[in-house]
Amino acid sequence: MDSAPVVHNLIYRPDPCYWLEQVRSLGYAILLDSAGASVGAANSARRYDIITAAPERVTVIRNGETVVHDLNNHSRTVTVQPVFTLLQAQMAAVNTGASSGQPSDLAFTGGLAGYWGYELNHQLEPERVSARPHQYPDMLVGLYLWAIISDHQNKSCQLYFHPALAEEKKQRITRALEQQPTAVSAAPFLLKSGFENMTSRQQYDEAFYKIQQWIAAGDCYQINLTQRFSADYQGDPWQAYQTLRRVSPTPFSAFLDFPELKVLSHSPERLLLSDRGYIEAKPIKGTRPRGTTSAQDAAQAQELMNSPKDRAENLMIVDLLRNDLGRNCTPGSVRVPVLFGLESYANVHHMVSTITGELAEGRDNLDLLRTSFPGGSVTGAPKIRAMEIIREIEPNARSVYCGAIGYISLNGRMDTNIPIRTLVADQHQIHVWGGGAIVADSECHSEYEESLTKIRNLVQGLERVYLSNKMVAT
Repeated sequence: MDSAPVVHNLIYRPDPCYWLEQVRSLGYAILLDSAGASVGAANSARRYDIITAAPERVTVIRNGETVVHDLNNHSRTVTVQPVFTLLQAQMAAVNTGASSGQPSDLAFTGGLAGYWGYELNHQLEPERVSARPHQYPDMLVGLYLWAIISDHQNKSCQLYFHPALAEEKKQRITRALEQQPTAVSAAPFLLKSGFENMTSRQQYDEAFYKIQQWIAAGDCYQINLTQRFSADYQGDPWQAYQTLRRVSPTPFSAFLDFPELKVLSHSPERLLLSDRGYIEAKPIKGTRPRGTTSAQDAAQAQELMNSPKDRAENLMIVDLLRNDLGRNCTPGSVRVPVLFGLESYANVHHMVSTITGELAEGRDNLDLLRTSFPGGSVTGAPKIRAMEIIREIEPNARSVYCGAIGYISLNGRMDTNIPIRTLVADQHQIHVWGGGAIVADSECHSEYEESLTKIRNLVQGLERVYLSNKMVAT
């Protein structure tokens, strides 16, 4: 085992898709995509792209069973250890024996990456939230010891190998990266049907009015109500991801190329950033569609910013997250530097606030993720009661949607999104979810329409290009 990490400089490529295609064959490939080069910006949300594959082990939770797959010796271990304790042990074990620290100037120096699905919430609150059986893993997280990190601010690209990475695997990765790109042999992506709402309008209306009754009774203040839309498809979802990336380049995007499922996330919402003890959360609450003219677009943004209802929704979640962060932050360090900010994307304006804090001594990033999961902006308030209500009224599991996607690096950095605007594909079907917050003065029709607005560019982007025999070249 080498005693120090190895870093190689690679050719800077603004489009990270090139690198993902080079390493997909290694298995369990991940692209964490900032879309920074696509929009000409490199702030903290759009600075780094991270590409990796071939993890040492993969931890999968499915139907209440936690299984650790060691991909080096092809073993399978079932465990009853609490999942966040298990992941902390994996992180600690891989650092044991390394004689040098991890570079602090790289975003990712090996560690955990993958997804923590929304339905994992039942493991965190087993006495309040019942498990929901469904076909996808509640969590799929790999332990990766290498990565390609593109830095759009410095216009650099580096290949990082952790000291614990076996020489044979380094050589296998290097060979994959040295191969000349070849024509894509995967079957072309094709939608065999349009997206269909899996929740009837009657079901949505009934759920909406139940929530209103709970709010009126003082049982809760805000509930995030979502719907699932599904379509049949064939071919390679990677092609669909690249198409949507061009339609709507978004920070915190991700493509997870797992055997069990493919995840195509175009989420603009950061769940948690933790960097050298600095913590940041950026909840989204409040949405308006973009206008078709400059004047209309400005009017939509102004209406959002002036909306008492949206400001009240946002403030509820800010208070919830201040409490969540405070459980692992130094007392007195939690701040709200931005309240009711505006962020605009290809299809919508969002009201976004920023909460910051300082990680307390003796706490780590997995502690922080555990106590903040799932994000308050996709549950409601109070959080645990909101999750109980969601479990009761939503007919379909949320799967990856509304959980977390991202990485926890061995050098102490963590960055995760909340996978809204996210599609999940198995072998035959592809699913997308849309939703919004219900409060006391919500109006049923407008909330329903908002949930459609949020996913319209994804659905139409795919149907326009790939539906049936109308497919055109991308």
